[in-house]
Amino acid sequence: MNRPRRIAFPTFVFLNLLAATATAAESRNTADRPAVGTAGMISTAHPLATQAGWEILRAGGNAFDATVAVAAVLGVVEPMMSGIGGYGALLVHDARTRETKFLDCSGRIPAAVDADVFRPPTPGYLENRRGAKSVSTPGNVNGWTAMLQRHGTMELPRLLAAAIRLAEEGFVIGAVSAGHIAKEFEKFPPHARAIYGVGGRPLRAGERLVQKDLGRSLRAVAKDGARALHGGELGEAVVRTMRETGGFVSLEDLRTNRAEWWDPVRIDYRGCQVLAAGSPTNGWNVLLRIGIMTRWDLPALGHNSVDYVHRFAEVTKRAYAARLVHAGDPDVSPPPLGRLLSAAFWAAEAAAVDLQRAVPFVPPGPSAGTGTHTTHFVVADAAGNVVSATQTLGDLFGSKVMVEGTGVWLNNSLSYSTFEPKGNPMDVFPGRRKLAGYCPVIIFRDGRPWVALGTPGGHTIVQTTPQIVMNLIDFGFDMQRAVAAPRLSFIEPALLVVDEAMPAAVRAGLTQRGHTVEVRKVGNAHGLTIEYDAAGRPVRFTGGADPRGEGVALGY
Repeated sequence: MNRPRRIAFPTFVFLNLLAATATAAESRNTADRPAVGTAGMISTAHPLATQAGWEILRAGGNAFDATVAVAAVLGVVEPMMSGIGGYGALLVHDARTRETKFLDCSGRIPAAVDADVFRPPTPGYLENRRGAKSVSTPGNVNGWTAMLQRHGTMELPRLLAAAIRLAEEGFVIGAVSAGHIAKEFEKFPPHARAIYGVGGRPLRAGERLVQKDLGRSLRAVAKDGARALHGGELGEAVVRTMRETGGFVSLEDLRTNRAEWWDPVRIDYRGCQVLAAGSPTNGWNVLLRIGIMTRWDLPALGHNSVDYVHRFAEVTKRAYAARLVHAGDPDVSPPPLGRLLSAAFWAAEAAAVDLQRAVPFVPPGPSAGTGTHTTHFVVADAAGNVVSATQTLGDLFGSKVMVEGTGVWLNNSLSYSTFEPKGNPMDVFPGRRKLAGYCPVIIFRDGRPWVALGTPGGHTIVQTTPQIVMNLIDFGFDMQRAVAAPRLSFIEPALLVVDEAMPAAVRAGLTQRGHTVEVRKVGNAHGLTIEYDAAGRPVRFTGGADPRGEGVALGY
């Protein structure tokens, strides 16, 4: 076997983006300056995904076409985060109809699932929450095709071409991806280790990852669309793997699964309208946090002051309590949004916050830590079409189950349920819509889309997203500064996680108020903004890419 060629990652990024930026070098973001464009904007977690979407826009495609190209490439270049075996959500604005819709690609819980395998006294119940039994029905491919059927102008073979090429010919991995591979490598099945390793060890930064099996799977999707997975040979391979490993997903689950269009949830905030994906995502819970924070003058408190951070941490605990009661399948138990998103409820929740001391609380569900086991991206085109999209496998490499011969990792979506007490709204119920932690957002100002944003991060998504919204609206940050600014998340029984850049004096002040503070990286957000002329035509786009990751924003 030839020794893998090694290339320094910064050189790799430069070489792959050189052609795309040669005529518009100033359109890329830097660590402290947003990308700028006059005809569109894309921000993703990987330069090659940004480039793939940008090329579709330049070729005459719209934001919806570019979204599919980006999503497919991310499943290749970030295979630990998302892909064919994953699920997601898209918030979609159609400039022609002026409609904004939520496309739920979460999939349904398998009909044969036995929720008792995820809790005691079942032997190995903790392992079941992470392995083959945690796999739920994938939904991403259904989402791609559903969006193209309603909004697209290009065909799947054209849109998946970049992903197929990168899978079959390979690409050079960066330090972040190499770290993820190294972390999980020993958990991989042998056929996956053969792809992600060389000489028995995991691939390193600067080495090439080639996924020929995944390329063949993408070719099947390009040819047959969602049918390839939801009833075709690829789906049959998934079901064989489920039978062999003890999973619950059946061919009937795949055949009957559909992406579903819904209205988003929304609130008015400081003269803007914040729209988010609805249930079963955490969109309403994000809006609840933002709403409670309206009760205070945030600029007067100061950005990331002790008073500001303490309030947000305590608001998060209260929002978690509401989530435990009201989250779940909206077809069965819809949350009472009229009450939860009302000014009266926000005022009562704010009044209950102890402004000087942290109160004890245990968040619902298994701790998801501060991981970035998901990917988010945003796309806008010259017509003003906007997409804010999240897709995921759940944990890194999902369930760690790869369908042999396909290169497809299967999700561990069921891990993100709440198994105790039995029968609670976030428990596992056969055939129901799955609880999902992600939350794509679009913000309107003066009746037009102004901002699209989102982030990965497990339970931290519902905390990172409101902080970015407040950075933009309350503190007037540009998009790059908004996604790069230090932030916090409350996780586990009593831990307040903050970025290293959070001032030491603030950390000390939080400790004095009773918080247990730890420094960690939180999230990997991406966003864009749009400005309009007097006639309502988009004339300027800006984009931000989180410096915590390897992504890039690119305008054109």
